[in-house]
Amino acid sequence: MEAHAVPLLAIFEKKMRLEVPLFQRQYVWGRESQWEPLWDDIARKFVESVEGRTDAPVHFLGAMVLDQKQTPVTHVEKRQVIDGQQRLTTFQIFLSALRDFCRAQGFDELAKECANFTENRGMMADPKIDCFKVWPTQLDRTQFSDVVLSGSREEIEKRHPIVWRKWARKPDPRPKMVEAYLFFYDQLSDFFLGSATEPAIHAETPVSARLEECFQALKNSLQVVTIDLQPGDDPQVIFETLNARGEPLLPADLLRNYIFLRAARAGEDQEALYTEFWRRFDDPFWREEVKQGRLTRPRSDLFMQHFLASQIGEDIPVKHLFVEYKNWIDRKRPYASVTRELAALSTQGDNFRRILEPKKGDPIWDIATFLEAFDIRTAYPLLLMLLETGLGDREWETMSKIIESYLLRRAVCALNTKNYNRVFLSLTKNLRKDGVTTENLCRLLLGQSGESSEWPTDSQFKSAWLGKPAYDLGNAKLVHIFTRLNETYFSAKSEPIVFEKQPTIEHILPQQWIEHWPLPEGRKGLVDGDLLIAADDDPRARSTAERNRAVQNIGNLTILTLSMNAAQSNCAWNEKRPELMKHSLLPINQALNEADEWNEDKIAARAEDLFARALTLWPRG
Repeated sequence: MEAHAVPLLAIFEKKMRLEVPLFQRQYVWGRESQWEPLWDDIARKFVESVEGRTDAPVHFLGAMVLDQKQTPVTHVEKRQVIDGQQRLTTFQIFLSALRDFCRAQGFDELAKECANFTENRGMMADPKIDCFKVWPTQLDRTQFSDVVLSGSREEIEKRHPIVWRKWARKPDPRPKMVEAYLFFYDQLSDFFLGSATEPAIHAETPVSARLEECFQALKNSLQVVTIDLQPGDDPQVIFETLNARGEPLLPADLLRNYIFLRAARAGEDQEALYTEFWRRFDDPFWREEVKQGRLTRPRSDLFMQHFLASQIGEDIPVKHLFVEYKNWIDRKRPYASVTRELAALSTQGDNFRRILEPKKGDPIWDIATFLEAFDIRTAYPLLLMLLETGLGDREWETMSKIIESYLLRRAVCALNTKNYNRVFLSLTKNLRKDGVTTENLCRLLLGQSGESSEWPTDSQFKSAWLGKPAYDLGNAKLVHIFTRLNETYFSAKSEPIVFEKQPTIEHILPQQWIEHWPLPEGRKGLVDGDLLIAADDDPRARSTAERNRAVQNIGNLTILTLSMNAAQSNCAWNEKRPELMKHSLLPINQALNEADEWNEDKIAARAEDLFARALTLWPRG
């Protein structure tokens, strides 16, 4: 057999049909596990292209095993796909979506160029089949033909409309290839056109220019390894070998080998370097797997990912880590020796452990515990860079407040987190360039705009604080918010409270309120079934709906160190209030003892009071 690294699109340039054998499985790739990671790879190369990053390494998408088949002279050349059929099929679907997107935007020439990679042209013995660059298994051919030949999103949706069954909560799923097409079309639209609240990357550049740049990136920056079988090669043996289940090397393992190989070549003492700098990374702590985004990865991989991102200011997916690190070392030569390189890694490794396991009294305690409670790890490269600069305690306190205010306000306003990696990498890069000061950090965050990165104003913050269902934030975030709010009730002489175990969030007016909490007019509230069928102008229905909204308002929530049981929690206010006082001596709860009744007006007033306190804790700017 012969193996070659080739650009992915080069496989589709030739007039050839890649045929999936009938005995292979149907198309099974799905959104979370395959389409989204593939799009992440493509989008990464698109971003590098429009930003002019010409030194980025190519990305390999895997291996394809192809078996040459004898073909009559008058027929299109044919090869059988032994391995890689899911990837090849998906990329044809992506190219079809790109072609149709270009056509919908009026870029017909680029659409025609894309079509050259999805359909064969010229004379063909059997045009209905030979026109396809890839020909899937029999059961998939109808949906694949629709995707490749329909020519527009509208036609695809016409052929495969959404179907709802009676009483169903979700529509019937469309065929997988159709869903893949629609997924990629939506991603392309978001990437190149943006939305009403979020502009596209480099929106100041015409869409046509960005599309052409990105198409060149497709042609040059995404590669595969093609393995062409020769007469005598056993396709089944090769397929089983490629898909054998061994224990893969972690990116950190590959990097260790790469670093110490260079040390040996440079004549540096490997044993001494290992003992002084690398031994700590063989601690079981670094092999423990933690969740980040969609994936679960060992801490060693995440550290190397965040360390490299903090150095170059670019988003580095874990699967690209080895190639990107090697590219950085080879091209930039940031260290005079491997010894200095390992010294930097060991220092930042210790710093990363400080972030993951913060200790009370450490200046990074506040921001590290906040990021954990709010499940935001994309800020780690920024923290590593700040730790590298050796900030003083006062600077850490101020910067922590700025970062926390930015993120907490966005969380309360229910703004999305998908752009946080770009926001924090931009901060990291610009602070390195302009200087690490609180003034620069504040200026950079105030300069953010658009739904995915703006720092909400006081009015936006207040509107969300008073109007959105706070309970949707989740227990961990609310515990942090109420713990901080509780601090505002302390006097200068008060001793801080340390919780021995995680507190819980309690609804003051309970979620199950109908039995013991009559409506303001004295009538009993409607249960869910009756509420659904009630007339729009039914006053009891309106009062019930208002009460249900008030229950989830931040003014109706509090923090308890000891959970109340359901009977205590649901009982009327005159019975619940003394029980509430028994369960918590926190100042924020002792203030509730002054309320002789608890209703919608009390909830609204408390929400206003808590907001005034929130402004002092999380100011903007």
